[in-house]
Amino acid sequence: MSRILALIWKELLTVLRDRKVRISILLPPIIQLAIFTFAATLDVKDVPIGILNRDAGEQGFLLVERFYGTKIFNNKIIFLKGVEQIAPFIDEQKGLMVVSIDQQFSRNIDAGKPATVQLIFDGRKTNTAQIVAGYTAQIVNQFNNDFTAKTDLQIQNVELVPRIWFNPNIQYFWYNIPCLVGVLSMLTCLVVTTQSVARERELGTFDQLLVSPLVPWEILVGKIVPGIIIGLLEGTLMFTIGTLVFGVPFTGSLILYFFSLLIFVTSISGIGLFISSLSATQQQAMLGTFIFMMPSVLLSGFATPIENMPTWLQPVTALIPLKYMMIISKGLFLKAMPARIVFANIWPLLIIGFVNIVGAGLFFRRRLQ
Repeated sequence: MSRILALIWKELLTVLRDRKVRISILLPPIIQLAIFTFAATLDVKDVPIGILNRDAGEQGFLLVERFYGTKIFNNKIIFLKGVEQIAPFIDEQKGLMVVSIDQQFSRNIDAGKPATVQLIFDGRKTNTAQIVAGYTAQIVNQFNNDFTAKTDLQIQNVELVPRIWFNPNIQYFWYNIPCLVGVLSMLTCLVVTTQSVARERELGTFDQLLVSPLVPWEILVGKIVPGIIIGLLEGTLMFTIGTLVFGVPFTGSLILYFFSLLIFVTSISGIGLFISSLSATQQQAMLGTFIFMMPSVLLSGFATPIENMPTWLQPVTALIPLKYMMIISKGLFLKAMPARIVFANIWPLLIIGFVNIVGAGLFFRRRLQ
């Protein structure tokens, strides 16, 4: 027992005396705990909405007043002037929902006839849209009950009749598979590139690079390109399975899609090589992959909408390459995203990729010298 206790004490001292191990044990869990706590939330508040009120009567005005003062919308209400403003309002993500009240709303209510209100949601934020739809239904239902109680009319049932665009059958894998193309491509690319330099150093073959005729930039390219190729192959495989096996429709441009995927995996390869250059062993490289992978998936909008995250955390998502790839992948798969929107999400990937590759190259050159 004394020998076992001595061995246990020795292992504890080894861990506690190693500064890198202490940091890797304490710091990453604290950071991930903070990110998971604030980012993984289903709370819905301060949601901006648009209202198009074409009714000049009293009832339309009273219904609009119901949306004020709630914690869900918190006076973040934008009034639209015409039907033509609805599509840009939703497409440009200026708001999650548009409440459209037609010209006959007050007249039908005063006449005791059924009146309709159209609710238009941004389906890209599925969970938030469903929650807001439930709150809106309660507002409309309470308005209906208060009006019928005041006028002694027979209470009419409030019925929501949904019509879903881009995913009319509400099949979850239509959303999931385009996202998984980016997630799995990133994971595969990271595993390959983060292990490259660390494996050389751990096996003792890293010194052979110093005496080889290869210059540093050639070694850098040789380490990055395999990750890019494997990431592209993984993405192509997931794309093929998703479209041919699961039947997920692809409505956009194949050229734009695979060009975007190439830029994405190149950016991820730069990050992976940088992690590998920092790591002395393969175990450290794998830990670095985990530290980068989990927050990336969480902050990309895959698990929870970015709009639901705290205001101070949302700018951090601009540094996550997976965020832009998910926007492109879902857009080209389901809604034939135009080229201008695709390129609007490609240029951040180019910047992130350039910075990461240059940074990895500088650090890699220093480790070689």
